[in-house]
Amino acid sequence: MAFQCQRDCYMKEFVTTVVSCSPSELKQEINGKKETLKGFVIKLQDTILFPEGGGQPDDHGLIGDVPVLRVTRQGPEAVHFVDSPLDVGQEVQLKVDWERRFDHMQQHTGQHLVTALADTMFGYKTTSWELGRQRSTIELDTPSVKPAQLQALEEAVNEKIRAHVPVTVQLLAIDDPAVEKVRSRGLPEDHAGPIRIIDIEGIDANMCCGTHVSNLSHLQVIKLLGTEKGKKNKTNLIFLAGNRVLKYAEKSFSTERSLVSLLKTGPDEHVEAVDKLQKSVKLLQKTNLSLLRDMAVLIAQNFMSNLQRGNFFSLHKKEGDNEFMNIIANEINTEETLVFLTVGEEKGPGLFLLAGPSEQVTPMGPRVLDLLQGKGAGKNGRFQGKANSLARRGEMEALLQQLCSHHTTEEE
Repeated sequence: MAFQCQRDCYMKEFVTTVVSCSPSELKQEINGKKETLKGFVIKLQDTILFPEGGGQPDDHGLIGDVPVLRVTRQGPEAVHFVDSPLDVGQEVQLKVDWERRFDHMQQHTGQHLVTALADTMFGYKTTSWELGRQRSTIELDTPSVKPAQLQALEEAVNEKIRAHVPVTVQLLAIDDPAVEKVRSRGLPEDHAGPIRIIDIEGIDANMCCGTHVSNLSHLQVIKLLGTEKGKKNKTNLIFLAGNRVLKYAEKSFSTERSLVSLLKTGPDEHVEAVDKLQKSVKLLQKTNLSLLRDMAVLIAQNFMSNLQRGNFFSLHKKEGDNEFMNIIANEINTEETLVFLTVGEEKGPGLFLLAGPSEQVTPMGPRVLDLLQGKGAGKNGRFQGKANSLARRGEMEALLQQLCSHHTTEEE
């Protein structure tokens, strides 16, 4: 069965009838968190909302004024997930999110064109593809693509776009001999009805269920951004088609203007300017580390030279790392002195080190983790790790001070 969205990919609104409505759930990821939404699955007499398939994401849109959150295919039927129920037999108007739909049409037809010419020109077969949110990827069955080949492919693709080549849809019976002549990666197991062929006149005939432009000129332009090493000795070709190229150019120009303002140089000098900045930063970081090490030694020596130093030393410093803390602990005689060190934001995340006699460090280590909301471990008189919050550092210091005072009193 072909849906109305496949018969007329340019239709933006459509009136149809609700066939069924039943409660359901939709599992999806929102801001990195998996959530389960309760709602309803709607089956319609026909639909202009494309169900996910053939490497193409589903359409978004409205049934009446109810947003459609997901469209999937179940055998010959399209299933629409919504958050509100609809009455069976009700006549409804569908509206497709045209910006999303046309973008998918451009990327999908663009993929067909690039795939066909990569095969014709270089014999590189497409083994899979992905229509991404910002850019799309074609997996080619070759270990590499030479820069000259990439340039020739891009020129050939855009030449076909300028030639206004028609793109048509054919429906063939599954036993039609013509089916054997078209490019295909196979049919879904639950496929039903005629075979749908996307024909780019004189260039490619490919079995496909997706939505496509009716003429290559509607692609506007295709930009091959480059290649990346793929899986199993294959190459991923990254591309943009149509409006995505315009948005990419707009974003690139905006970034370029920002860099001109920040770097105080022209676009042609940006790489050189950033390279110089990186080298300067590395030199400063190296100098800073050296100074921190020297400072750590001086801090420890200053404590050890104090005849009234006692048996407890505590220090917090915003700048520093594990090496800074360990240098201090190594310079101080931790067999007799309990050392509590932290680095980081005063009330934010940071690092900690507790060092001293094992009989004091072992029981107090878990208390440090508790008060500083941290993770860590220790042995041989040292306990260190990461703190999610140093806000209660003062409480921990007071507990350790009390422990050392109590220990001194017992010795006396």
